[in-house]
Amino acid sequence: MAYIDYRDPSTLSPADRRLHAQLADEDGVVDNIVWVHSVNPPALRHHLQLYEHAMRGPSPLTEVQREMIALTVSASNDCFY
Repeated sequence: MAYIDYRDPSTLSPADRRLHAQLADEDGVVDNIVWVHSVNPPALRHHLQLYEHAMRGPSPLTEVQREMIALTVSASNDCFY
């Protein structure tokens, strides 16, 4: 659980609502990190661009290796990944 207030979903712009819908899982649940960044929509978009670049952009590491690193860091931080 985040210690930052989330943005009320009813205050999201139509574009941000669509983005949340795209990021939701099959049950319609949106990750806490998305809700936290929703307080500042440009920050959310930049976060997603950084994530895409780090996880899927050019790299000497495979996507599986990058996912393993992310999983290890999350586990060491007691974060449910």
